[in-house]
Amino acid sequence: MKRMTFFLAYALLRTLDLFAQDASDYRVLPADFNADKTNQMMRAYQRERAHAALDARLEELETSLESPEAITAYQRKRREYLARVFGPLPNRGPLNAQITKGVRRDGYTIEHVLFESLPGFHVTANLYLPPGEGPFPGVLLPCGHSANGKAYSSYQKASILLAQHGFVVLCFDPLGQGERRQLIGEEPHEISRPGGEHNPIGVAPILLGRSLAAMMVWDGMRGIDYLCSRPEVDARRIGCTGISGGGNLTSYLMSFDERIFAAAPGCFMTTHRRKNESPGPGDAEQNLHAQIREGFDHPDFILARAPKPTLILAATHDYVPIAGTWEAFRQAKRVYTVLGHPERVELLETNDKHGFTKRMREGAVRFMACWLQDRHVEVFEEDDVPILSDEQLQVTPHGQVRWLPGAQSVFDLYAESERNLAAKRPPLTANVVRKATGIRPLTELPMPNVDTVHRKNSAIPKQLILRPEPGIILPALHWPGGYREPILIAPGDGMNSAVEQAHQWHAKGHPVLILEVRDTGETRTRDWRFPGADSFIGHMLSRSWLTMRTEDLLVSARWLAESSQRKQAVIHATGETVPAALHAGYLEPDLIADVQTTDGLTSWRELMTNRDAYNHIHQAVYGALRFYDLPDLRRKGTGSSSAAPVTTK
Repeated sequence: MKRMTFFLAYALLRTLDLFAQDASDYRVLPADFNADKTNQMMRAYQRERAHAALDARLEELETSLESPEAITAYQRKRREYLARVFGPLPNRGPLNAQITKGVRRDGYTIEHVLFESLPGFHVTANLYLPPGEGPFPGVLLPCGHSANGKAYSSYQKASILLAQHGFVVLCFDPLGQGERRQLIGEEPHEISRPGGEHNPIGVAPILLGRSLAAMMVWDGMRGIDYLCSRPEVDARRIGCTGISGGGNLTSYLMSFDERIFAAAPGCFMTTHRRKNESPGPGDAEQNLHAQIREGFDHPDFILARAPKPTLILAATHDYVPIAGTWEAFRQAKRVYTVLGHPERVELLETNDKHGFTKRMREGAVRFMACWLQDRHVEVFEEDDVPILSDEQLQVTPHGQVRWLPGAQSVFDLYAESERNLAAKRPPLTANVVRKATGIRPLTELPMPNVDTVHRKNSAIPKQLILRPEPGIILPALHWPGGYREPILIAPGDGMNSAVEQAHQWHAKGHPVLILEVRDTGETRTRDWRFPGADSFIGHMLSRSWLTMRTEDLLVSARWLAESSQRKQAVIHATGETVPAALHAGYLEPDLIADVQTTDGLTSWRELMTNRDAYNHIHQAVYGALRFYDLPDLRRKGTGSSSAAPVTTK
């Protein structure tokens, strides 16, 4: 009876202590922590690792410059990487191409083209034809991130200028833009969301072990297939040019598709070292898995194709770092010189901002005329070039491929791929999970350095800082003592949301640690270009947020168990820490007695058709669905524990 009275009194005191303090009293780190956006914790942590990989690449490149044979070996390594990251390629089925209508203009003709890059997966394009029978050189023109895709004014003007100088141009809508929107309603005229679709539709392919980039590259390759099928086109003379996202896709295609002879990527070429700092990683398709770890930098898109003719289009006042552009150009110039063709790589810098500006359009046409027509011509675009409206360039009856009979959406493709992978998954073991995620065994994880933050008032809870590895600090609140199993709380939305719950558990005799894993709560990265952008650097380093957070939990759970003189601990996770907690519990059952979860992602399969999948970018692990899904990690009995929280009214 005395013992029960003691614990009731203890619980009351702890509850009174909770309400006597302002929530801000529980903050562990200084209020201005992460205030400097250029040097936030995760940015600084990843910068060190990225720079080490990029430095190693520069050393390798320097050695390769000793001979053409060494350059060939360097190129082979980069091409093998591209084959892995873009492949395996789908079967080349029939394009089922249609010309839905045509428009005659002064000095050129525009045909409205619809073809299938995959069965039922349609691509909308405009084909610009010069007068005459040809055969003419063909130029593929991928679009940048314009909401209206191929109808954007500067892409029309570039296509027109090329056609006026004797090129057949295919300008096509990228996935998620123009007439190829995916986040829309099921019926005509149900445009339910604005543009900017690449991130929302870019999470699922990561989990499938693919990338949105691979899908967009395939669309571009099928576009070249279509160009080469036209009798007006000389398939031996193919070029490619585009700006921004189109410059990105041009870079991919020119290094991967051998048919492209002359290429002019614009407003994209720089270096990771520069771009990671400002403006930061681009959309999902612009960040290839393990790209930095494998030593593949932006200039390698040029070096992998050397000595084919390449023109870098750049703008002085672009947000793409111009200093990095010149660094990339110098690397390319040195390689082309060793190969005996220094004249085949050049840089055109205009005194402009980001975009396919007039001087860039003129320079791209001069370049293509030189290398695809063997002509040196002066090219000057007329002022006030007449362009057509979005509706006049529309290929489909209602303006969207999603509304064509029998059309497949990107979500249909993702769901089908997941089903195929699920049917072939191996038996699940800890080794399989470790191979998929890179999570290290507990025996290989270091003991954390733990510091107590001293403050003037209450000593319970104790404010701690755990350092699981150099460069990472994890704020925590600790309620020591107790005689029952220790509880590690990992709140997805910050420690203040879990303090009351911790008090209740501690009152029942549990030692408790509230831990904010990296990039949650006080260490959460402040928005940098767009939320979650830093995770793409981790993706390029082949180290996912989920992997790092799981190791945070394991290191901290071991410390909590040992400091409580217990062998095991229970994890209670909420929100975005749930997948990491499931991994910790599955991989280290001798340490983690149970995993309690609230809210949070329940299955990666859900993200195949989830229109808001980007909210879970931190839970994405490259290729994980080849091996397992999150529900597979729940051990029998997981989800219930004697550590269930006390409910108070």
